[in-house]
Amino acid sequence: MTPEQTFDSARKRAPSRRALATRKRVLDAAEAVFADRGFDGATIRDIAAAAGEPVGTIHHHGGGKEALFHRTVARRAEPLSKARLDALSRLREGGTLTLESLLSAFMRPFFDLSQLDPGWRHYARIVAFVSTDDRWRGLAAECFDPTAEIFLAELLALRPDATRRQVAEGFVFSVSAMLALLTSQGRIAALGHAPAPEADQIDHLIRYCAAGLAA
Repeated sequence: MTPEQTFDSARKRAPSRRALATRKRVLDAAEAVFADRGFDGATIRDIAAAAGEPVGTIHHHGGGKEALFHRTVARRAEPLSKARLDALSRLREGGTLTLESLLSAFMRPFFDLSQLDPGWRHYARIVAFVSTDDRWRGLAAECFDPTAEIFLAELLALRPDATRRQVAEGFVFSVSAMLALLTSQGRIAALGHAPAPEADQIDHLIRYCAAGLAA
């Protein structure tokens, strides 16, 4: 095959801008529907209606419901992991590694991304589903465990007196609290009978979780 033929073949296989836009619309719709109804409550027809596309288009870009759920989870996992590892790298270069600064590097990127794109709030609800359902243990291991292991190693270095199980418990409790804040900010305001600025809540969350890990 000549270089020209190779280029033409690659160009034919590359998705068009229109196809990429349709795929994004399908995944955005799937994310919103899965976040609202969970995996079991969502249907391909629901997602098609939310995307404004025929059912066949959903199958074309996402496959069956389980494959589409997998793609929906995997889509944001990479940029989230990169943001967290970038924050950790900056911390290692110019900061002091403490329980609070380490948890900040792990948690704040999720909130920062959600400020840029509200879809990250839907994603947080889906991550919560994945984290609590054993059916998705393999998916969680694929999408989240590599980064979690890096942060867990840093936490263990800061808590050499604790066992891995104890630190893992504290880490998982912290992640659960983070997801709760990402998905239900209004609950604090309702119980506190006062507005609760999210920036303050994030600061409190990090201090709270760091204190738990320290204990």
